[in-house]
Amino acid sequence: MTLSAESLAQIDKEIAKYPADQKQSAVMAALRIAQVEKGWLAPETIEFVAAYLGMPAIAVYEVATFYNMYELEPCGRHKITVCTNLPCQLQGADKVADYLKQKLGIDFGETTPDGRFTLREGECFGTCGSGPLCLHNNHKMHTHLSPEVVDKLLDELK
Repeated sequence: MTLSAESLAQIDKEIAKYPADQKQSAVMAALRIAQVEKGWLAPETIEFVAAYLGMPAIAVYEVATFYNMYELEPCGRHKITVCTNLPCQLQGADKVADYLKQKLGIDFGETTPDGRFTLREGECFGTCGSGPLCLHNNHKMHTHLSPEVVDKLLDELK
């Protein structure tokens, strides 16, 4: 198992941000880059990242299992993570989450049968005044969610 030359170049740019003897400091970025390419972090991918960074595989597994942005199982092409922390709840996140569950026909932690969408429950994303909100594939935030905004988002992602 290997990553593409483009992904390796991106990882090398991250490694260059640290002293030569500290390239393991780029582990989070390397995992993110690998996940973007592969869609999730299979054991072989984690082991490849560990070898590339000169780290024990268990140390990379520790990072990958600690943070919820890393997927250790296949997930849908579009991962939607809804913030369910109290400030978002007070702004209607529970209603938005229920609406998403109903529209997609899945619950938190599940993937649609066609593999298109995975729905996750998330903690605070640090923008409490913009709730309710969700994160798409760990990269794009959608704020002030309502059923109408959710419908528009799902239409765009089809």
